[in-house]
Amino acid sequence: MVPVKLRQGDEVRVIAPSTSHSILSQENIDLSTHRLEQMGLNVTFGKHINETNSLLTSSIESRIEDLHEAFKDKKVKAILTSIGGYQANQLLSYIDYDLIRNNPKIFCGYSDITALSNAIYAKSGLVTYSGIHFSSFGMKKGFDYSLDYFKKIFMDEGSTIDIHPSHEWSNDAWYMDQENRKFYPNEGYLVINEGLCEGTAIGGNLCTLNLLQGTEYMPSLEDSILFLEDDKLTCPKTFDRDLQSLIHQPGFTGVKGMVIGRFEKVSNVSNEDIQTIIQTKRELSHIPIVANADFGHTSPMFTFPIGGKVKLHVKQEGVKITLN
Repeated sequence: MVPVKLRQGDEVRVIAPSTSHSILSQENIDLSTHRLEQMGLNVTFGKHINETNSLLTSSIESRIEDLHEAFKDKKVKAILTSIGGYQANQLLSYIDYDLIRNNPKIFCGYSDITALSNAIYAKSGLVTYSGIHFSSFGMKKGFDYSLDYFKKIFMDEGSTIDIHPSHEWSNDAWYMDQENRKFYPNEGYLVINEGLCEGTAIGGNLCTLNLLQGTEYMPSLEDSILFLEDDKLTCPKTFDRDLQSLIHQPGFTGVKGMVIGRFEKVSNVSNEDIQTIIQTKRELSHIPIVANADFGHTSPMFTFPIGGKVKLHVKQEGVKITLN
């Protein structure tokens, strides 16, 4: 079930199912709202998004109310999460998945939102999206690539989208200092295993996806192409064991390919580490795998559909990722 694309005048609801919206600066909120309004969209906010407690989140009841209200409201055509965090998986057993199934619409976020996006797809069949938060629109520099793919997947007509590498990338606390940014030339994809496959995109933040293991909220891995990334809390050894844990899941033999997002610099996960990790796992030897893709906790990032169809063609001479 694929949600309808956005049109001029559509309402976008911002909710905070993880960390409270209140941690955002007013400058960020104003610029993010302005950018979305420039696209012809009407921005509204969940009733409880600024509530907070000692964990910098609001109550389960408040977050569920905002989530349900956003899906229930017929005027709302897309739901953007404010920011990521840690507590989104608290909500899974309280969500009315029938309500979501009967009111399909765009749902987009990344990082901790991986738990919600994959659970919603698994339980309702609605294709969700791993992509920029509302707060991401507050980035002044280096945002064009992210915005371009947001528009392509949610607003442009056309059935397929080819993903191309960005020209440069960054990995800094841009929200703390918008002017003194450091950008690096993009050296392109790291080809690990060549091959051609088609499948259903599943994934997002690996350590968050793994929270769903053994539950009814874990999507099927059959005929899937895994999109996996991790944040600054990872390192080569934790990425290795988190990936191994995913490999042990029922149905992993049905995985057709893998796309790995760019790691943050502080994680110290090198190209050599990635190749070693993949090459030590015989379960991965027969599927196409590419790394250093533009999604995850570095900027910029493309948006991809969880539950959507993907074609992956990996060759040393070039990589082609096509979203259908």
